Amino acid sequence: MKFGIDIGHNCPPDTGARGIKFEDNLTTEVGNKVMEKLRSLGNEVVDCKPKSASSVGRSLAGRCDAANRNRVDLFVSIHFNAFNGRANGTEVFAISDNAKKIAQPVLNEIIKLGFFNRGVKNGSHLYVLRNTNMPAILIECCFIDSAKDMELYDGEAMADAIVKGLTGKVPTASEPVKTVPDDGDNPDKTVLRIQKSLNQLKITDRNNKPLVEDNAMGPATTSAIEKFQKIVGIMPTGIAGSTFWEALNQIIAKRVIRVNHAGAPVVRYLQFRVGVDIDGIYGPQSEAAMKKYQAQNGLTSDGIVGPMTWAKLLG
Repeated sequence: MKFGIDIGHNCPPDTGARGIKFEDNLTTEVGNKVMEKLRSLGNEVVDCKPKSASSVGRSLAGRCDAANRNRVDLFVSIHFNAFNGRANGTEVFAISDNAKKIAQPVLNEIIKLGFFNRGVKNGSHLYVLRNTNMPAILIECCFIDSAKDMELYDGEAMADAIVKGLTGKVPTASEPVKTVPDDGDNPDKTVLRIQKSLNQLKITDRNNKPLVEDNAMGPATTSAIEKFQKIVGIMPTGIAGSTFWEALNQIIAKRVIRVNHAGAPVVRYLQFRVGVDIDGIYGPQSEAAMKKYQAQNGLTSDGIVGPMTWAKLLG
């Protein structure tokens, strides 16, 4: 059988959530082990994670393209959840009846490890499930911000459970898989990029101070992420997941905005910057406030948010 394995995120700006552990690290650990174990059982495996992408959207599209181009029999996307520090457990998403039948035994094997059963759920809102041509499932292995789940978590056992759920076979022993260093040893600069981006957008911490750009996910950075999420209209978790990056990238893209443009989160951010009610619709009130902002900053006062206005807003 030919499997398409998607190691979730790990393709900046498409990066995973952070909690007690980093989602990118755990998806890499489990995903690599799953691929190795499937191969040891005689299956063909396609790694669907793109090497690079210019946006979250392109990252997601690249994963689907890899699966579709290689005509895999089953697409499996591996993720870890995060919410509020209290939620816990495992859930698997699928759309078609066939995919749901595949998802159920995977879920059954994972919950044998002690994780709470959150069920097989409809994944019609998930891009990678909607845009793959074969049965596809997305596994949320457990919650990285749950102390209970992180105490239960073992990468080897999780990979074994996934493979057994997919194949009905117990994986054979394999060579140790090199994993990404965790937490303090993680060499990436994702948090630093978050801090720089939020400072560029003039998003401050809970004390209304700019963020210290130290690549450390402390209370100040978490509070600034939460503030940004509230402004752009996404769930204020304080965790920089995919919706955070999607909103951030839409703003940094600096697209031209004109009156009657309904394009949250970009419009919501602009409304925040010019001090009007935030509703996500660039109507007459927002246009008037933008004209005032432009006049105050020596710009053409036309209410159109073009390159010069964006340059003043974002520096």
